Amino acid sequence: QVQLVESGGGLVQAGGSLRLSCAASGRTFGSYVMGWFRQVPGKEREFVGAINWLGSRTYYADSVKGRFTISRDNAKNTLYLQMNSLKREDTAVYYCAALRGGLTTTPMTTSVDYWGKGTLVTVSS
Repeated sequence: QVQLVESGGGLVQAGGSLRLSCAASGRTFGSYVMGWFRQVPGKEREFVGAINWLGSRTYYADSVKGRFTISRDNAKNTLYLQMNSLKREDTAVYYCAALRGGLTTTPMTTSVDYWGKGTLVTVSS
């Protein structure tokens, strides 16, 4: 079993940056494809980015491509999301996820084995 705890959310002005972290417990972190999703109240949870076991391949949603970078440190059991050039529409609760199976270009929420509780990112104009 994997437990995931996100941190690093907060209030930031448009154009600014934030770095989210996701600390994972359990010895199986390195065997999971990991991802970030986000959700706005009243909308479905959506894919943001994902990374393979080794950290050598990543995929992103078109809406964040070129602005967000996902990375992982398997020795520290930690997943990261560096968010630059933030926009108001990036405001959401961001969730860390451990995904079953291999890395795909657009992971579905139904592929998630474990979720974190989320961290709120608010981007002001």
